[in-house]
Amino acid sequence: MKTLIIAEKPDMGRNIAAAIEPKAKNYRSYLEGEQYIITWAIGHLIGLAEPDAYDVKYKKWNINDLPIIPDQFKLVPNARTIDQLKVIGDLAKRSDLLVNSCDAGREGQHIFSLIQRHLKLEHPVKRLWISDLTPETIRKGFQELKDGSEYENLTKAAKARSEADWLIGMNGSRAFTTKHNVLLSVGRVQTPVLALIYDRQKTIEAFSSLKFFEVEGHFTQNEMTYKGMWQGDRLTDGDKAEALAAKVKGKPGRIESYEVKETKEYPNKLYDLTLLQREANGKYAFSAKKTLDIAQALYEKHKVISYPRTNSNYVTEQNIPEMHKTLSALQGTAYDEWVKGANRNLVHKGNKFICNPSKVEDHHAILPTYRKASGLSADEGKLYDLIVRRFLSQFYPAAEYKVHTVMTEVEEEKFKTTVKELLSLGWKVIYADQKKDKAKTSKGKNKDDEEDEEIEVNEPFSIAPAEEVVCSEAIVKEKDTQPPKHYTEGTLLRAMESAGKQIEDEELRDAMKDSGLGTPATRAATIERLKNVGYIEMQGKKIAITQKGRTAIELIRGAGIELLTSPEMTGQWERRLNEISRGTASDGQFMENVKRFACMIVDKVRVQSRASKTSFEGETPSVNTSAKGRSAGSTSRKTTDKPAAPRKRKASSEEESANSGPKVIGNCPRPGCGGMIFMGKKGYGCSHYKEGCKFVIWKENHGRTLTDAQVKALIEKGRTGKLKLTSEDGTPLEGKLVLQNMDTGELAIES
Repeated sequence: MKTLIIAEKPDMGRNIAAAIEPKAKNYRSYLEGEQYIITWAIGHLIGLAEPDAYDVKYKKWNINDLPIIPDQFKLVPNARTIDQLKVIGDLAKRSDLLVNSCDAGREGQHIFSLIQRHLKLEHPVKRLWISDLTPETIRKGFQELKDGSEYENLTKAAKARSEADWLIGMNGSRAFTTKHNVLLSVGRVQTPVLALIYDRQKTIEAFSSLKFFEVEGHFTQNEMTYKGMWQGDRLTDGDKAEALAAKVKGKPGRIESYEVKETKEYPNKLYDLTLLQREANGKYAFSAKKTLDIAQALYEKHKVISYPRTNSNYVTEQNIPEMHKTLSALQGTAYDEWVKGANRNLVHKGNKFICNPSKVEDHHAILPTYRKASGLSADEGKLYDLIVRRFLSQFYPAAEYKVHTVMTEVEEEKFKTTVKELLSLGWKVIYADQKKDKAKTSKGKNKDDEEDEEIEVNEPFSIAPAEEVVCSEAIVKEKDTQPPKHYTEGTLLRAMESAGKQIEDEELRDAMKDSGLGTPATRAATIERLKNVGYIEMQGKKIAITQKGRTAIELIRGAGIELLTSPEMTGQWERRLNEISRGTASDGQFMENVKRFACMIVDKVRVQSRASKTSFEGETPSVNTSAKGRSAGSTSRKTTDKPAAPRKRKASSEEESANSGPKVIGNCPRPGCGGMIFMGKKGYGCSHYKEGCKFVIWKENHGRTLTDAQVKALIEKGRTGKLKLTSEDGTPLEGKLVLQNMDTGELAIES
């Protein structure tokens, strides 16, 4: 009997085989060597069954049939990948030991557990838990395989997460959809994230701008000139500001106080996934999903970075030698100059800014591997560069500054000056070749206070406290108070990480990581989900909430289900799931609470008044308009996103009409989803929200409007019959439409 290794994806399986069984024979759906058989899942081979698996009446959405609370959740294989599931079952019969080599995280654990449960595999299990896919790491991982039982609590947490999302998504979405006759997606994570965006938008719209004035004094002492801001209550009267400027201009003054202190700025922390997504969004406008996809390619395909779906910014003691090995491997590359300037003595086990095992659970921070990068696309190169520079900065000393704080008094008026004098660039030399970003506001300050901020200078600065100064100029600056900024994907990720709390202190932010909205691995999918269901749209880098998104939040809160929109509540759920994975909380108790909450949602929606059809229609206001209100004509697109009217029924009462749902085309073909495909205004989308399914087939496709029958053929058979189509360059042609990407619904032409 041999050992059966089950990886999460084919590429991962082949990488493992190349490392430990290089002479393994390839049988297409598995590889077999002398000791090991290596096969793989293709993502989720198995999912939770749809409601109609419990009772055929659930095929039709009806609020009177809710809530749906299965006693025991049923599993169902994905029809499109069932052959691979059979392969695993057959191979297991020839094996006496299983090695779970799926991704080392909660979802990877879940994928293996579902296979194990569905196929009723009773074999002993070992767990491969590694953070990169280099051959050396794989071989070392197999030498240090863990017992599968050590991950039993993680399996319980993964199962609880999946079933909780099913209960909230299925009951919430069916309740609101059938009540209001518009396909409304509700989810444990996506709804509070939408609420964050909604609340920010309402704050911006309610904001009333206030005009105010600042007085900037220009001072001279011998050869030294500097500027200072007047200190006092905010000036809202322009005449008073002008009078104050006239009062001090040309007058002598004195240095009331002068303080100098030396400060150090240490390198920024190593990347976790969310921080990498935030910075890639800020620097390159990458969406969270794009950053995750690129990082996954750098990890799986190119093997030049460690496991990216991590929530830690630190490494363990075992990683320190690896970091030194990677530094050496970067010699002779584009980073050679910085490698030569690196101080290896700064990266050691005692440096708690880098090495802090207590803050590493499943995976350490994202690191480059020793493998030389080649063949990267432009975007892959950009993300790799961010990771390598952050890594190299850890081998450099702190940047050193002198901070000068001067209080100048002229005619009994005080002006404050803060100057940050650079003494040594330290780690910032690694970023010296990049265009300097606009000065960021200091912690806790908003844009209105930016004139109070420190000025950074490279040349020496010094004041003689005992000598006189002259106010050579005084300038009045007219300003307006500013509303909070619209979310970008980067700032929304930051808010999700801390469950909406505005936390500046990094230690407090670390403490909040266990109770954020979603996980590093799922946050990108949540944002994409909100786009795909028509709740938000992107306007440049900014996120705008649509009328449908607004109405969804208002209906949920109007039904008295504020908890469903509460980031804090969902953050606490995420914390509880983490506690389950550590064995410090009960999955049974967690699920009982979720079931009660699902029942409460249905009860509240059942007695809610039905929303008018027009409440979901309207223009999405431009996020670039004035804070004082929406501007007519400054809109982007109309968002109705309503499904087609329900099929006619014999009963005609308003109550029954309100309880029927939109038109169902068939089952979602996305592997592991199992949702239902509905006809919407512009396309055919999925009802299944527990995994953030983004499958959609647009009605207008390759030069023709698709019919329900054609979409049904695509999702069931993977192709249509021969059609008259238009290619991307506008050339008319005949061919079949084929489902090219089961995850997204992307179509291609087959001649």
